[in-house]
Amino acid sequence: MADRTLSISAPGVPRAAKPGSPDDSSASVKAARSSRLHTTLRALSPVAVLVLWQVGSALGIIPQDKLPAPSLIAEAGWEVLGNGQLLDAIAASAQRVAIGLTIGVAVGIGLGLLVGLSKFADSAIDPNMQAIRALPLFGLIPLFILWFGIGEMPKVLLVSLGALFPLYLNTSAAIRQIDGRLVETARVLGFSRLTTVRDLIIPGAMPQILVGLRQALAIAWLSLIVAEQIAATSGLGYLINNARDFLRTDIIFFGLIVYAALGLITDAIVRALERYTTRYQNR
Repeated sequence: MADRTLSISAPGVPRAAKPGSPDDSSASVKAARSSRLHTTLRALSPVAVLVLWQVGSALGIIPQDKLPAPSLIAEAGWEVLGNGQLLDAIAASAQRVAIGLTIGVAVGIGLGLLVGLSKFADSAIDPNMQAIRALPLFGLIPLFILWFGIGEMPKVLLVSLGALFPLYLNTSAAIRQIDGRLVETARVLGFSRLTTVRDLIIPGAMPQILVGLRQALAIAWLSLIVAEQIAATSGLGYLINNARDFLRTDIIFFGLIVYAALGLITDAIVRALERYTTRYQNR
């Protein structure tokens, strides 16, 4: 005779749903439905804002000279794209960000490694870095103009300075958080100092360094908007300044949208890099 297992549960206590049971299947369906609903809502929310914006402009509720309709902004974008101004401006701005970010990444990560690995460097360098970080970034513009003129140098340096500190802070903090037992194990196994840094410390700190890179990219584009107000003759800032002089609010809004789009694209690239370099953590 087959054994029968008697299932007894305390009064008032619901039994847990077994995997594959109808209750479990119903919960999965509800979760999937909720996920689709939120995804749809996120996609439709910006569209709803644009529609309300367009309708408000068409009805005269929103003044065109203050906030042009989305259709007018799109027409302005097509105009600057057609005459070649947009592509030239994007190329000039992207070049400044690329150079400035490269300098900021090299200096920020280099100093962060030095401060994170050496208590002497921490004592000697960190107080000065924190003092410089406390200075208002955009308040340095007049000084940069006096030192470097109104050419490309002050623009690139302003971007570099903005990108430097997120990388410096995240790198040094990430290295300090490395488990000391891992470093001690590497030393016992005969790893050299260089090998320990290359194969243990930098990979362990990489996720937080990439977070710093994302923050640095956002600040780099923000710094560029201000930097290109310094007597620029090219770039998105120059395009926006020209539009201001001719009261072209539609081109100003389009330029700001392009700034935001470039920031989102570069952030997406870094996020993809972050997923690739930290893929081992999800195994």
